Amino acid sequence: MSELNSALEHPKYNYKVVRQFAVMTVVWGIVGMLVGVWIAAQLAWPALNFDLPWLSFGRLRPLHTNAVIFAFGGSALFATSYYVVQRTCQVRLISDKLAAFTFWGWQLVIVAAAITLPLGWTSSKEYAELEWPIDILIAVVWVSYAIVFFGTIMKRKAEHIYVANWFYGGFIVTVAVLHILNSLAIPVSMTKSYSIYAGTVDAMVQWWYGHNAVGFFLTAGFLGMMYYFVPKQAERPVYSYRLSIVHFWALVAVYIWAGPHHLHYTALPNWAQSLGMVMSIILLAPSWGGMINGIMTLSGAWHKLRTDPILRFLVVSLSFYGMSTFEGPMMSIKTVNALSHYTDWTIGHVHSGALGWVAMISIGATYHLIPILFGRQRMYSIGLINAHFWMSTIGTVLYIASMWVNGIMQGLMWRAYNQDGTLTYTFVESVAASHPGYLVRLVGGFIFFAGMLVMAYNMYMTATRDTVEEEDEQANANTAPA
Repeated sequence: MSELNSALEHPKYNYKVVRQFAVMTVVWGIVGMLVGVWIAAQLAWPALNFDLPWLSFGRLRPLHTNAVIFAFGGSALFATSYYVVQRTCQVRLISDKLAAFTFWGWQLVIVAAAITLPLGWTSSKEYAELEWPIDILIAVVWVSYAIVFFGTIMKRKAEHIYVANWFYGGFIVTVAVLHILNSLAIPVSMTKSYSIYAGTVDAMVQWWYGHNAVGFFLTAGFLGMMYYFVPKQAERPVYSYRLSIVHFWALVAVYIWAGPHHLHYTALPNWAQSLGMVMSIILLAPSWGGMINGIMTLSGAWHKLRTDPILRFLVVSLSFYGMSTFEGPMMSIKTVNALSHYTDWTIGHVHSGALGWVAMISIGATYHLIPILFGRQRMYSIGLINAHFWMSTIGTVLYIASMWVNGIMQGLMWRAYNQDGTLTYTFVESVAASHPGYLVRLVGGFIFFAGMLVMAYNMYMTATRDTVEEEDEQANANTAPA
């Protein structure tokens, strides 16, 4: 194994830690999405919790969100940021040992989450459910990550700091601030703590964190991925480098204010709700600026989409990014939110971003990296990548369309009144009417999950082929005349 690692290690760059995170991106993607499929099935058939508390929806749902956001998405961000910062700065990571610590530390965080959440040890804060000992470990790993990333930039040989590193850097700094401030708590035991904030203030801090976890962990970081891998895979320069810089500053300046739109029609002061709505609507401009910049990078290279499924993953992810960043501001408008709030429409919106944007750009970037990290000319099967692309696209569309239909139906049923002022429908009737949508959502989620299994097989076959020379000999044999 050590001989294999030394053979795959790049003489100038640290590819080992990138390779480790890339492999775990696929592994945790499978685990997180499997849990997602399971809880989707529970909503269709509640008996699937088997009356076991650690298999209940309330415990598995945070396990699913943490696994897909922080295990799958986080591993993809670590892998790509470590790769991109080395290649664009033309230097090795500042510390191989600290980079290795971030890998093993992050895996420990994920395993701890997988143990504690099903046991019901939770702070109950959305996307920040982990208890205080794990929160401290996260902070230590994250600060180490920042040291490795920014330390590498500081010793760069290239004078210019490429814009992808701006987005990665902004995401690293902001997530550190968000996590540390939102997780401040008073421990009462090793498994229980209470937030230092109370009431409406706690809600405000939580959704300052919650929406900016979306804005920076799930947006800024993956935009860094987009600004490197889309031009690289398309073999075209970024459409407008000036727009990419404007995009960065506009995004980080506006996104941080959008959290209150999660608290419409709550105890939050009305002015704060309205401010969140206004800033969310303004956010449409920088979001679409980035989406257009990414898509227009394909100018002169659109023909590549016919033959390159990796590029297809990257470009379609941008389309979903544009769609979800249009839908979010619209849902933040109070009159729209009065219909959508607490319905499955919100679930559809989240997954148009999570599956269509975050997962698909992560998959495309990982497909780009795997042959490089394992010393191969290409992936084992381009056909399997193409199949995976269609499975991901069809699965996402089925998922989000079913949730949109369910959500609008639920909102209308809950708002329907009889002439005497009584409710036309009971809540149970809205649940029963949602059942077909839950079945379609389950099918879509399962197709997306099955695509990850295809990816894992393709990655395994790519990694286990003996040598590049054998690969090239086989390619020549396949193209030789009979």
